[in-house]
Amino acid sequence: MRNGWHGVRAALSEANYLNFTIGNVFSLIGTWVQRVALGWLVWELTGSGAWLGAIAFADLFPMVLVTPLAGALADRSDRLRVTRISQALLMVHAGLLTVLSAFGSLSPLLILVLALISGVVTAFNQPFRMALLPDLVGRENLVSAVAVNSIVFNTARFIGPAIAGLVIAKGSLTLAFAINFGTFAAFSWTLARIRLVTLDQAPSTSRSLLNSVVEGWRYAIGHIGLGAMLLMLTVVSLCVRPILELMPSYAALFGSDANGFALMTSTIGLGSLVGAICLSRQADPTALATMALSNGLLMGAALLVAALAHQKLLGLLALFILGFGMVVSGIANQIVIQLAVPDHLRGRLLALHSMIFRGAPALGALAIGALSDLTGLRGPLAVGAAVTFAFSGIVHVRRKVILRSLDL
Repeated sequence: MRNGWHGVRAALSEANYLNFTIGNVFSLIGTWVQRVALGWLVWELTGSGAWLGAIAFADLFPMVLVTPLAGALADRSDRLRVTRISQALLMVHAGLLTVLSAFGSLSPLLILVLALISGVVTAFNQPFRMALLPDLVGRENLVSAVAVNSIVFNTARFIGPAIAGLVIAKGSLTLAFAINFGTFAAFSWTLARIRLVTLDQAPSTSRSLLNSVVEGWRYAIGHIGLGAMLLMLTVVSLCVRPILELMPSYAALFGSDANGFALMTSTIGLGSLVGAICLSRQADPTALATMALSNGLLMGAALLVAALAHQKLLGLLALFILGFGMVVSGIANQIVIQLAVPDHLRGRLLALHSMIFRGAPALGALAIGALSDLTGLRGPLAVGAAVTFAFSGIVHVRRKVILRSLDL
């Protein structure tokens, strides 16, 4: 397994992965431009944390219902073909959003419906897209490829909101949606250039999709290390990550306008980018697992500071740390799963990861958003911080037992 930037260069030297990465850069930037623009539009239309939570729930919660079956299918289907179809559907969705925005036809209810449609397609696509990765690079470059994906995702999380802020400031939300449509078109073109020689897939031994799902979940629950890491990811996703979905409401605590909102979102993205770069230089799976198990303490403390901060600079610092911690939690978990599970279970375990990573924030955002309309946002965030810190302390104490069971 190659270390640091040598591994990154080796992964990008593989033509299929290079094509995938180029398209992914454009697509993710466009996705973040649209995501920030939609959040601001909903906040302008409603001024409600509950509505922000509902939109996030519609976008993210389909992962819980759709992804387990999609993960089972990803272990027995053509991952590249399904990824191509899914991206084409999301491109059509972005085009529809652009047209509706141009005609001034977007209402909170219609945005909710469109978010649900996008969430279903993304939920189905996610395990195929993640399980496709080992087909694009050799196993010796897999950790580096996941790290590159993380850098790409978090670079987009930094650049996308900055672009969205400029677009919103100019009063052209339609342009934000059009940018996303164009980036999906670019990704579809690069996906068409990928040529796979062999597919690293083994047929499932289960008799049905439901049995396949149960087989994957049973493996995760029965594995001390994977079970603990996925449970840690669940707590972080429920209690910490909802601040991303509720960022317009958080920005309002400091009286921020659209530019201030974009600055806060970009600050989280910058922290995530720094975390992704740090991960890209760490090739030891055991060290990555340790980081994933321990950084909940950092996130719990940072979320508490974010909840209690009344100075904007202190809030930005807390957001930067949260961005760093969230990427370590999500990506280190994913790398460990890629390396620790058998090939024939990879799609299902990655589907479970995706279900938690996107589904749990949906539930958290819905609950915290609704509570924030009643009590204000600071109290629910502080409770989430306390829960995260307490649970992370328990996991940290047991980390040696957990790491031994992973056998990385």
